[in-house]
Amino acid sequence: MTLRTPRGTSRGTPPRTPCPAPSRPPGLGPRTWAQVPRRSRQVLVVTGHDRNSPVSTAILYEHTEAGWRAGASRAAHNALHGWTDDHREGDLRSPIGVHTLTDAGGRLADPGTRLPYERSARFTASGTGFEGEPLSGSFDHVIAIDYNRRPGTSPLDRTRPLGPDRGGGIWLHIDHGGPTRGCISLSEGAMRELLRALDPDREPVVVMGDAASLER
Repeated sequence: MTLRTPRGTSRGTPPRTPCPAPSRPPGLGPRTWAQVPRRSRQVLVVTGHDRNSPVSTAILYEHTEAGWRAGASRAAHNALHGWTDDHREGDLRSPIGVHTLTDAGGRLADPGTRLPYERSARFTASGTGFEGEPLSGSFDHVIAIDYNRRPGTSPLDRTRPLGPDRGGGIWLHIDHGGPTRGCISLSEGAMRELLRALDPDREPVVVMGDAASLER
C-alpha cells in the first residue's frame, strides 16, 4: 500500500499550525499594560513615531478566546510637539496614558455607534491648522478621551476634575491633514469605523503615547 502525503506538506514535516494571538497587544510593556483595566476587551493603541513627533499609528485590538487580535493599522496625527506624561494646558503635546472611551458626538448624525452620542451644531471647528490646512469638518464625529473629564457626559462638557491647568477636551476626531493641539485625529472613514466598532460592554480604552514610553 502506498502512503500519500497531504498536499502542502512533505514526509517528516508536521503541518503548520497558526501562531497564537498575543497575550497583550504588541508594543505595550508591563508598566503600560498594568494600567489597562482587566475587564477591557477593546484596546485602541495609538503609537507616536517618537516623543516629539506629531505623526502616529492607531490600531484597535479586540480580545478573543485565543488572545488579542489586531484590526487595521490607521495613520493618525497627535499634537504638534509630540507627547508628554505631564500634560498642561497649551503645551501642544498629547497626554501619554491609558484612558477610557465612554462618550461620543459630532456635528453629523450618529453613524451607528453603541456609545452615547450627542449631535450638536456646537461641534464646529473653524480657522486653519498649524500647516495652514482648514479645520472645518474636524468635529463632524468625535470620541471623548477620558483625560481630565467626567466620563458619562457629553464631549462638550468642560468639567476638569484635575483643574483647568491640566488641560482637557482631548478627543479622537477627524483628521484635518496636520498636527493637533492635543487630540488624536484619524481619517473620516477610520473614525466612522471606530465609532461603529466600539462597544461599551467591552469597556474600551485608548492606550496612547510615543513608542518608547508605551514599551515600558
